[in-house]
Amino acid sequence: MLKLLVVHKFIFIFTLYSLLFTFVGRVFADEVDDCIKNNPGNQDPCISLISKKITDLQNAINPLQKESTGLQSKITSAKVTIANMEKQIVTLGEKLINKETNLEVQKTLLYERVRQYYINSRKYNPLLVFFSSHESTSLLRSYSWYQAVINQDKNTITTYVSDISSLNQNKTKLESEKTKLASLKKTFESRITFLGGEIKKAEAYKADLSKRQQSLIAEKNALFSTSVGDVSSSDDPASRSDYNPGFSPAFAVFSFGAPHRNGMSQYGAFGRAKAGQNYETILKVYYGDIRVEKIDTGSSIKTDVGTLPFEDNYLVGIAEMPAKWGDEGGYEALKAQAIAARTYALSRTENLNKQICVTEACQVYSKSRLNSPGRWRQAVADTRGMVVKSNKTGQIFSTKYASTSGGSILSYSSSGHSTPMLWDTTCGNQSCWPSSSYEKSAGSAWYYKGWYKSRTGSAYGRSHPWLNNEEFSDIVNAVLYFTKTQDQSHLSQNQNCISGCDPDSWSRDELKRQVSDKGGPVTRVNSVSVDYSTGGYTKTVRVGTDKGDLVFDGGDFRDIFTLRAPGALTAKSGLFNIEKK
Repeated sequence: MLKLLVVHKFIFIFTLYSLLFTFVGRVFADEVDDCIKNNPGNQDPCISLISKKITDLQNAINPLQKESTGLQSKITSAKVTIANMEKQIVTLGEKLINKETNLEVQKTLLYERVRQYYINSRKYNPLLVFFSSHESTSLLRSYSWYQAVINQDKNTITTYVSDISSLNQNKTKLESEKTKLASLKKTFESRITFLGGEIKKAEAYKADLSKRQQSLIAEKNALFSTSVGDVSSSDDPASRSDYNPGFSPAFAVFSFGAPHRNGMSQYGAFGRAKAGQNYETILKVYYGDIRVEKIDTGSSIKTDVGTLPFEDNYLVGIAEMPAKWGDEGGYEALKAQAIAARTYALSRTENLNKQICVTEACQVYSKSRLNSPGRWRQAVADTRGMVVKSNKTGQIFSTKYASTSGGSILSYSSSGHSTPMLWDTTCGNQSCWPSSSYEKSAGSAWYYKGWYKSRTGSAYGRSHPWLNNEEFSDIVNAVLYFTKTQDQSHLSQNQNCISGCDPDSWSRDELKRQVSDKGGPVTRVNSVSVDYSTGGYTKTVRVGTDKGDLVFDGGDFRDIFTLRAPGALTAKSGLFNIEKK
């Protein structure tokens, strides 16, 4: 039988954990905030700190979950025991009713037999024994029979009384145990509700840490402008897939486009303009069910560098697409960009306290572009007052755009309007991708690229994006470990670290040891390939190794590659390929 002592143990544990999570939540938040504050522009230490805190928090949650599982098992057992007791009580009740009924019948029989015996005994005369042997024999036989029957009835009644007493005692005991167990069950249920709340709070805080970690990773990953800017980006021969790293086997991750892949692709618009599409067609392709409408945009706009004339200063100074494209067959792309930039600015100032920043956090406003706008000024003037409006809402929305999407545009929603997911190809679908995308025909250097330099051009000791077998096997082991444990706290880079290596990160040898019971360690990669989703992302990564064929989720591989890969190596896009040469 369960003991009430167990309840007191659980009460103590629950109280302890409740205080624990209240404390660690406050301490963790303070530590992370201090780290971010004290490391401006260098978030690697903070990423490592949050990873460690997530692991510590999970280690604290595990005992709670274990206790919860044990407690739930005890509740289930108590329910079963109570149900069995209830059945036994019903059975005992039925037996009592039967015994009590039989007892009443037996008492009636006994009463009748005793009465008859008494009547007959009055008839008995000892003198008859001397006068009639026949009568005496009959009377003696009858007398003996009554005596035997009466004795038997007495024994039966005694047995019934004893049985009824025993049944009543058992029933009373069962009912008492049932009451105690029901009370214990209620206490367990109350405690498990409390425990569930504590686990939920801990999981919520863990999720918040994970969110902050991903935010910092995203910040680390944002090493370049997502728009084309004043001039087209220069091509880096080492970032192309035909580059020879000088060793074999060699492995590299190549990204199709770059985040965020939402809205208008600038190189895609350039390619479409060169193919004869006008600005309205281009905008409808990227933003969906919209119309271009001319409105009164107002005379000025508030920016974080002051209030500027809207059409003749601010928009002319927007440096988000090369003006020279207007002379290279891309003038309709310039007009599409002018309308998108105008709409974006108005949507930002409507929703963000009527002020817009002049950096990449919003859209770039440049004095050099203002002073030398080229054909961009003409595109602004030719589209004066024109904005994009949703046919669904009748309102403007955030018209996002980026340099290159890799031939696949992701859907997003803004102010009640949703843009389409689409393959930005000449055939209009995935069948001719990646060879026949508008970005490729427009010559985007970011269409298919291996990223290995920071925004400032630092390569941290590496001259190309290619990894040797030992380096790539280490990344595969890291992904394998994460796949099995969902723990990335020890998987940060430990070679060519961009801002100091994380002391908690495992070495290659330690990582091998950690995956020795998880399907590894991988020491040789024989082949690698990827599967693409029709939704525009890399769905799976398939790796042939000396430990057999491994299949990883594409998103998991990208995340761990970004954490573990040396230097500034990263997968910029969720749509990527891995090559081996």
